[in-house]
Amino acid sequence: MTDFSQLLQLGQQMQGKITQMQTELTQRSVTGTAGGGMVTVTADGKGHIRDIKIDPGIVQDGDVEMLEDLVTAAVADAQRRAEEIYKDELRKVTGGLPLPFQLPL
Repeated sequence: MTDFSQLLQLGQQMQGKITQMQTELTQRSVTGTAGGGMVTVTADGKGHIRDIKIDPGIVQDGDVEMLEDLVTAAVADAQRRAEEIYKDELRKVTGGLPLPFQLPL
């Protein structure tokens, strides 16, 4: 019976570490760019968008479609980078153990 209680304790420790990791990810920043830096998006480590910077030269051209595409691409880039950080941190916490479920960001 001791093995089961140790396993339960290990699971609780891991849950605590994952919760701490998720909290720390909100403090981290990642940057995604598009159009050679004409659009820059900053997100936290969980992929939540915090800031968008747009080069004023894009707005002067009046090409709204291009601007929309660049913003979409920069957001996707920032979220992809945040997901990479999340997966790396999760691997550290779990010691590389494959988890049978996807944790929410």
